Amino acid sequence: MEAIKVTSLTKYYGKARGVIDVDLAVNEGDFFGFIGPNGAGKSTTIRTALGLIKPTSGSVSVLGKEPFKDRKAMLSDVGYIPSEAMFYGGMRVSDCIKLSADLRGMDCAEEAKKLCERLSLDTTKKINQLSLGNRKKVAIVCAMQHKPKLYVLDEPTSGLDPLMQKEFFSLLEERNKEGATIFLSSHILSEVERHCKKAAIIREGRIAACDSVDKLGQTNVKRVMLRGVEEIPAMDGIRDMKSEDNSVSFLYNGDVKSLLEMIISLPVADITVAQPDLDEIFMHYYQEGEDR
Repeated sequence: MEAIKVTSLTKYYGKARGVIDVDLAVNEGDFFGFIGPNGAGKSTTIRTALGLIKPTSGSVSVLGKEPFKDRKAMLSDVGYIPSEAMFYGGMRVSDCIKLSADLRGMDCAEEAKKLCERLSLDTTKKINQLSLGNRKKVAIVCAMQHKPKLYVLDEPTSGLDPLMQKEFFSLLEERNKEGATIFLSSHILSEVERHCKKAAIIREGRIAACDSVDKLGQTNVKRVMLRGVEEIPAMDGIRDMKSEDNSVSFLYNGDVKSLLEMIISLPVADITVAQPDLDEIFMHYYQEGEDR
C-alpha cells in the first residue's frame, strides 16, 4: 500500500506558481527524501497532501484516505513537523506537549517523557524562553509522541545542533525499523544521502527525478581532477570547473573519447575520476532542467 499518493497535483497562488503536475508515490515503510531548494514547491506539496491547503487540480491520498474528506482520521496516524513550528509563547513546554496529545484524545505522557530525555528538552520553560533549536525539539516531541504510522517532516533539523540532529535521526531510524513511513523534505542533501532509501527531486514546482538514492547517482556524470595543469580547453560536457593549486577539477558528462584526447594533449601529472556526491548530482538535475 502507498502511504502517500499524489497524482497530477497542481497548486497556484493566484498567478504565482506553487507546484505543477506533481506525481509522487511513497510506499509504506519507505524512508523517502524530498529534495529541493527553498521555493521549489516542497512545502506546498506537503501542505496540500495534509489537507492544509486546497489544490488547484489533481488528487492526493494519504494512508488510503483523502485529506479533505477524512482529514481527522488521516491526521490521527500522521506526525507532522512544519518548517516553522509555532506555539503559544506563554505556555510551558510540558503544557504544549500535553495539549498536542489531548487534541488527539491520547495519553502520551510516557512516550513524551522518553523523547524529552533523549532530546535534552527542559519541559519547565515557557515557549517564549526557548531558542529556535529547542522550539524545534518541542515540535519533534509533539509529532512523535503518539507513534504515528507516517512522519511528514518539512526541514525538521533547522536550528538543531549536530548532536541533536544525530539523536533525531536515530529516533527516525528506530521508528522506520518498527514499520513507520518517513517522508523527509530537505535541502540538506547529506541528510537525504545518509538516511533515505528513495528520493524525489523537485525543481520549480515540477518533479525532476524520482528513484532510489543509489540510482539517482547513476547519471553518467563524473568528477574529474587533473593535477599539473591550471587550465584546460573549452569543450562540451564540462561543468562546475574549479582551478587551484596547480590542478583543475570539473564535472564531465560528455564523450569519453573526447575527454581522453584532451587529457593526452596536456602536461597532466595525475588524474582522479570519481563518482560525484549527491550535491553535485542534484546540481546536474537542475542544470539538465535549465538546458531543456
